[in-house]
Amino acid sequence: MTFQRTDSRNEHVRKKMSEQESRKKGHLLHNTTLYIDLLSTQWPIVYSPDYNISFLGLEKLHPFDSGKWGKIVHFLKEEKMINDETIVKAREAQEDDLLVVHSRRYLNKLKWSFIVATITEILPVAILPNFIIQRKVLRPFRTQTGGTIMAGKLAIDRGWAINVGGGFHHCSSEQGGGFCAYADITLAIKFLFDRVEAVSKAMIIDLDAHQGNGHERDFMDDNRVYIMDVFNRYIYPGDGFAKRAIKWKIELDWDTEDSEYLQKVETHMSKALQEVTPDIIVYNAGTDILDGDQLGGLAISTQGIIKRDQRVFEAARKRKIPILMVTSGGYQRSTARIIADSILNLHHLQLIDQRLL
Repeated sequence: MTFQRTDSRNEHVRKKMSEQESRKKGHLLHNTTLYIDLLSTQWPIVYSPDYNISFLGLEKLHPFDSGKWGKIVHFLKEEKMINDETIVKAREAQEDDLLVVHSRRYLNKLKWSFIVATITEILPVAILPNFIIQRKVLRPFRTQTGGTIMAGKLAIDRGWAINVGGGFHHCSSEQGGGFCAYADITLAIKFLFDRVEAVSKAMIIDLDAHQGNGHERDFMDDNRVYIMDVFNRYIYPGDGFAKRAIKWKIELDWDTEDSEYLQKVETHMSKALQEVTPDIIVYNAGTDILDGDQLGGLAISTQGIIKRDQRVFEAARKRKIPILMVTSGGYQRSTARIIADSILNLHHLQLIDQRLL
């Protein structure tokens, strides 16, 4: 009994010392509602109807389909893959969650409608009262951000997870832009580093048509994060400073087609995974690479996108690396159907399933 009491006391002392050390470093963990356990009947697919943005038709002033996330889920339900009970309902990221990455100064900036109008590229937003902007525009972004953080933990638990939204890769800790108000990719990774002992190395595979300058700026000097980015060299954001953070950079020309694109993605992904074996892959699966996308400038077919997603998941599954997928950009009405078909293909090939992998 004396030994047990001493052991318990020593454990208490070690815990207090650990807490004190964390407090010194500013890493004392806050209470969050975003880390949950799945029921055995649930898929690690995260979504909320609150993802979708609709207000006075203002969303139509941006080429992004701000209701695509609900359409993706609708298509998956039509195919009987999921229902409301088997998917995970996303929770809104709260201020303490956002402060893991963002400064209070940046979050206060979002209380100015003009700043939000600049970030969303919808100028009439600037004249609206900010409380409306918070509810109708920023709350959907915060809920998608919460969804990405949740999916990070679920990917570790199940081997894979998909946030039907998210992928705000142009937002860094101090600056939003390109329809990205919160740095969900950075947040998901920082949460894992802080809260999951098994995660000390992460890889971002960013296959959106645009350079992922937000997470690149956030992880510029962090050797725990390995970034592979494949993007159209001629389009937004052209952030030369952020490119310094990319470990494996593939810059594409206008109208790159399937054969060249898939060969480059597969070859360079294989080489990247030979260089480092991460504890998790965060896959930014933008569909703005689709032929005809007015902002992406590439010429990838529907089947090319489905094959791309398949090859990324095959690479992760082959190496038994947990993978988190976010859907990111895509500016054509057909992209929701393509994303749903890609997820269905992953399921058909048994690259994703409800069971623990």
